[in-house]
Amino acid sequence: MSDEDLVRAALDVARRAPRTGDVPIGAVVFGPGGEELARACNAREATGDPTAHAEVLALRAAAAVHGDGWRLGGCTLAVTVEPCTMCAGALVLARVDRVVFGAWEPKTGAVGSLWDVVRDRRLNHRPEVVGGVLEAECAELLASFFGRV
Repeated sequence: MSDEDLVRAALDVARRAPRTGDVPIGAVVFGPGGEELARACNAREATGDPTAHAEVLALRAAAAVHGDGWRLGGCTLAVTVEPCTMCAGALVLARVDRVVFGAWEPKTGAVGSLWDVVRDRRLNHRPEVVGGVLEAECAELLASFFGRV
């Protein structure tokens, strides 16, 4: 699958997310062979859980099916927006090999914008990062949400 296909899958999740007041962010974890392991959308408002970001929920679900405990080596996380510090830390700790995302997030992004958690040389794992994939589509989804909130 191409990086565009990966982000399209995340966009599909975000667009189909229930209208709960959550920011429409979608995340999908793909296994080493390109198979989809898990998908999730933001659910903080729906669940009252501050950690219920799409990335964290998708990582949790993928770890349950991947077969290496909590480790997601060889896996790719695709998400519609640049991960925040919590999500960037989670994907590093889960040993995700690649993160591919759509829109950059200059206010809270931790994969190159405001911070660069995933490429900090002090950490023992640094995934490959591909940002700005289908950026306009991903940014429009967010702009549309915040325009109606």
